[in-house]
Amino acid sequence: MSIEVRRISKTFGDFTALKGVSLQVGTGELVALLGPSGSGKTTLLRIIAGLEVPNSGTILFDGEDATDQSVRARQVGFVFQHYALFRHMTVFENIAFGLRVRQRHIRPSKGEIRDKVSALLKLVQLDWLADRYPSQLSGGQRQRVALARALAVEPRVLLLDEPFGSLDAKVRQELRRWLRRLHDEIHVTSVFVTHDQEEALEVADCVVVMNEGQVEQVGTPEEVYDHPANPFVYNFLGGVNLFHARVHQGRVRLGALEIEAPEHAEAQDAPAVAYVRPHDMEIERDHNGAEAIEAIVLHIYAVGPVVRLELKRCDTGDLIEAELSKERYQELKVQAGDLVFVRLRHLRVFVSEYSI
Repeated sequence: MSIEVRRISKTFGDFTALKGVSLQVGTGELVALLGPSGSGKTTLLRIIAGLEVPNSGTILFDGEDATDQSVRARQVGFVFQHYALFRHMTVFENIAFGLRVRQRHIRPSKGEIRDKVSALLKLVQLDWLADRYPSQLSGGQRQRVALARALAVEPRVLLLDEPFGSLDAKVRQELRRWLRRLHDEIHVTSVFVTHDQEEALEVADCVVVMNEGQVEQVGTPEEVYDHPANPFVYNFLGGVNLFHARVHQGRVRLGALEIEAPEHAEAQDAPAVAYVRPHDMEIERDHNGAEAIEAIVLHIYAVGPVVRLELKRCDTGDLIEAELSKERYQELKVQAGDLVFVRLRHLRVFVSEYSI
């Protein structure tokens, strides 16, 4: 089942939640709607589900207009952040509920329901908890029950709204990997909302980055992370160092440092911002004649496999952050107060219209 969103707009009073959003989700894809609070991602998900009505635009399922269809007619499975399980029902009965309330002529027999629910319990690895009540389950187990209940009615599309947002970090990490494996097994077209960049990049086939009711970029996790379309995407996807700069005829000046930027050969003394991620900062003890920023080591955070250095630029006084492997850190033997030279790899420059 493919989904196409065409020029969807939605307002709530004076607030514009979506501004002419267009998007395509391929059959069997697992797509993440990623963005900060208020970016419009949950509103878009609810419009796809039929829980909200757009002010303008069209929703198509497999090329057919579904904009005016009811939630039931769209055959959508929806998983909420807070489980929404029936507390007075067992795990088995929660999953069976959607099948039991179907109209009589399409309702499965008791035996078919039993077999279907049993198969789903095995699929979500909870067959040993069929007779428990939601209050007797962990948060991660409840969310798996909610997912099994959504799958029980054999939805054409599965929609998940911050499905792991209320869980602690370790459980959230385990569940998102489990969701990825489950999707690879069932291949139902799925869209999930998250504000967690790591979650989106780890789980999704395609990431849709949203901001202020608009789509900033659509691409694979690798594309949006390694080739961000604009400063917002660069800032939102992971840690980043920002440098105010000026670009003139293919060279970018960052304080006392000048670096080649041939992609901006036409720029004439234009204001710009340059970005580089902490792991793309190369630290050296000696200048070695290379283009580098002189900096003083202020703090060292050496817990875990990656060592983070907080540095202060000698030319501007600005703070920057670098990440080193444990091995490289031990090789350099740097300490707080040391002078080091920082070379910038994979610098990305945005001129004038993106300057902040």
